[in-house]
Amino acid sequence: MTRPVCSPVHGLDPVTLAAIAPALQAFVDSGELPGIVTLASRGGEIVQDLSIGWSDLETRTPMRPDSLFRIASMTKPITSVAALMLVEEGRIALTDPVSRWIPELADPRVLRDPAGPLADTEPVRRAITVEDLLTHRSGIAYAPFSEGPLQQAYQDALGDPGMNHLSVDAWLAALGTLPLACQPGERFHYGHSTDVLGFLIGRVEGNPFRQVLRDRIFEPLGMADTDFWLPPEKRGRLASLYRYDEATTRLGKVELDMYDAPPAYTPGGGGLISSAPDYHRFARMILEGGALDGRRLLRPETVRLMHTNRLTDAQRQFPFAGMPLWRKSGFGLGLSIAEDLVDNPYAVGARGSMTWPGIFGTWWQADPVNDLILIYMIQHQVPVSANAGSTIATGRGAAGRAALPVFQRGIYDALQLAPDVAKRTSAA
Repeated sequence: MTRPVCSPVHGLDPVTLAAIAPALQAFVDSGELPGIVTLASRGGEIVQDLSIGWSDLETRTPMRPDSLFRIASMTKPITSVAALMLVEEGRIALTDPVSRWIPELADPRVLRDPAGPLADTEPVRRAITVEDLLTHRSGIAYAPFSEGPLQQAYQDALGDPGMNHLSVDAWLAALGTLPLACQPGERFHYGHSTDVLGFLIGRVEGNPFRQVLRDRIFEPLGMADTDFWLPPEKRGRLASLYRYDEATTRLGKVELDMYDAPPAYTPGGGGLISSAPDYHRFARMILEGGALDGRRLLRPETVRLMHTNRLTDAQRQFPFAGMPLWRKSGFGLGLSIAEDLVDNPYAVGARGSMTWPGIFGTWWQADPVNDLILIYMIQHQVPVSANAGSTIATGRGAAGRAALPVFQRGIYDALQLAPDVAKRTSAA
């Protein structure tokens, strides 16, 4: 279903805008993706939403605008907002040691070599701070983004990062037995930092993290379809997950377990299910400086901190999943920021645009220069490893990811910039 809404006041060319749908439909027709949902808005007004293909290939269930998706790491910016709300209230500080609330991480050991033997460690040089969690500089790793013995150690101790039947206390205790991949503050190392941040928030609030998000973010923003748990009456709207099957050279469904009741383990780094309209409300709140429809979550200066780079020049030299992501993009408090768009395949639009994607192909961006929000939802699993960046983007079985730049380019090609906005874009 396609419902383009376009008028000159939004500065979008309707002919160029209309060409996006058939271009994306081609990825479904070729069998590279089962279905796609997109949403774009300018000035808070929806300028295009598309529902293409199928949420489930086997039952031929059509995608719909409110289809639900596992948004994976798109959870991280939401968790970061919750943490910064506590910072504004003076209940935590960026410089606070996390061990104040999570004693399980009070005295970790640190690997001398992130890919080396688990026994070859040194003492931690300083405590892990709240800011370290927000910037992935805690030294806490993920199994898939680790190498050597640490990868298996994480897998054995913690299990699946997204769905887990451990209690929060048991999970944190298990994490506390593992060495850090690097010294706190030393470098960006993608991992469970935002999961720990969510559990820290829960302990500060004295409530389960799920309840904190519901009370402080989802209900105020009207995000009625965003949760860590999907009740039975909503499961028909959940898009199925697919991956490329080497044996059949076609998409094959990935069967994932569903919780029978709200889980205790609610990972702030990747556990949410949401919809394009719901995430659009969150992105608008960020783009509008921390408030939406009269409900303020953050002060404008706090939102500016979120999209201000925190990485040092030396830390920018470390690749992310084998990609030189930080050479031309920065990372703030839970968000990456486009800085240099020339020959930068990881950024689009204008300098200062904010994003953080999900591993199943979901993506969003808030562009403050053009007052533009883009949401892109698919469910497409690809192999993940410490150096899998190029495979995720272009490798065999990941061709469906090529639909994202088609959507991105289509929206920006349709954008007819007013003179003052064009001037600001070129100056940026």
